[in-house]
Amino acid sequence: MKFEDITYDVRASSAWISINRPEKYNAFRGKTCEELIQAITLASWDKSIAAIVLTGAGEKAFCTGGDQTAHDGGYDGRGIIGLPVEELQTAIRDAPKPVIARVNGYAIGGGNVLVTCCDLAIAADTAIFGQVGPKVGSVDPGFGTALLARTVGEKKAREIWMLCRRYSAQEALDMGLINTVVPIENLDAEVEKWCLEIAALSPTAIAIAKRSFNLDSESIRGISGMGMQALSLFYETEESKEGVNAFLEKRKPNFRK
Repeated sequence: MKFEDITYDVRASSAWISINRPEKYNAFRGKTCEELIQAITLASWDKSIAAIVLTGAGEKAFCTGGDQTAHDGGYDGRGIIGLPVEELQTAIRDAPKPVIARVNGYAIGGGNVLVTCCDLAIAADTAIFGQVGPKVGSVDPGFGTALLARTVGEKKAREIWMLCRRYSAQEALDMGLINTVVPIENLDAEVEKWCLEIAALSPTAIAIAKRSFNLDSESIRGISGMGMQALSLFYETEESKEGVNAFLEKRKPNFRK
């Protein structure tokens, strides 16, 4: 299978899927999401694969969310908002094996949401986390908010979304968003170590455990569906468009004009 926006590599018993748009800080467009869904699905049902690693090309960014240059009252792909993000999040959660976020740099906006959705997260000490939606007239009204609250706690999740601050890898570790932090030069070795540990365990037991974890938060899928419908309407407003325009023009938005 050939991909344009991502790369797919098999290392021992793990599939490494990388967003390959470093010039865009690995922001995703419609095509990127489609390819990620295909790659995750491919790895999910390959019995020789024990773990899936999700990462970004280069050392600057893991993923910085939706590509704002492909956003004009909606993104450039299919789905309610022009990005099949619900399907991408579902692919991660429904994969019957652990999906590990290898966070090599900025995990901002939709990138931070991907980290939240992954089963495990290993970050370089140079990684930076945070949400940016309210700065650009957007939000993730599903797993990016509700699951984040279950992950880091209600008050911290509200802080992350309502203030749009950025957090270091150590701060992300302290709040429970990620599992461990290592020097960036040790990142691959650490991820490979975790993959080997997973490969030594019962795949069926892990699949059952993952689905058991997911059951407790499965109602968020319905919240996401309703929220994305509302978000598609919000994207048509002048308020949301002001956020995108300000970002592209590299100025501060004026949402209250």
